[in-house]
Amino acid sequence: MEATLVRAMALDMPGTAEKDHFGKPAFSVKKKIYCTWWVMEERAVLKLTREQQATLSEEQPDAYRPLPNKWGLHGWTNVDLGTVGERSFRYALDLAWRNVAPKWLIPTRLAPPKG
Repeated sequence: MEATLVRAMALDMPGTAEKDHFGKPAFSVKKKIYCTWWVMEERAVLKLTREQQATLSEEQPDAYRPLPNKWGLHGWTNVDLGTVGERSFRYALDLAWRNVAPKWLIPTRLAPPKG
């Protein structure tokens, strides 16, 4: 997947703001981060639930992996942008956005088909 799509897809989510987070672009909704973009490493980190993380990691182990520290135990998941397909990433990004978005904002976005 082309790495520059990360920004475009994230900013397509309702209420999303981009800001710097420890030198990395981060995307948040109502000040809750759901995605950080590690440009030089060609990866993204998404805020998933443990269940979502387990499912994606099992289905596509080359693309999705829990972070190797305590953050991984909280659902934070590495996504290899060189391995993941665009449709799969869009689906996972949508999950991450829904995990932090306020309930009133969620109906403003239709869910994408599973990748």
